[in-house]
Amino acid sequence: MNPTQSNTQTGKIKRTAGVDLTGLEGYLCLLVAVSNVGVVLLPAAITDVPGFIVDDGGALADDVSIDPLSPDRQYRVAGKGVINPGAAMVLAAIAGADAGKARQLPATTGTYRVILRCEELNPTVDGQLVLCRPSAEGNIIVA
Repeated sequence: MNPTQSNTQTGKIKRTAGVDLTGLEGYLCLLVAVSNVGVVLLPAAITDVPGFIVDDGGALADDVSIDPLSPDRQYRVAGKGVINPGAAMVLAAIAGADAGKARQLPATTGTYRVILRCEELNPTVDGQLVLCRPSAEGNIIVA
């Protein structure tokens, strides 16, 4: 083993919830520093790039389990609206009940950050945990 990679781990990690994540398993999230302490938050800006998914949520200040997103595996992410197989996926919202959910890239004019690709066999329904894979395609401009 390379000595520079000692004391590291793969897979899920536990960190402190910076917001109430109770029941939000499958939601996209961020690990950020607040007052020099790493906490888990939901996306708050359309430009946020969530690097994790909530695996085991909890109340504010509880330890929660998050799983880092990696393109070599699939995830089940909370979906908003119908998402078609192969569709590019973006953050559904940056506030309210849909913060941390993903939706299909909309046809509405704007700039969106594609973060996932749907790998379902059939179109999804609103609220479904969507089978998808991280896809770092970056910003897409819909005109």
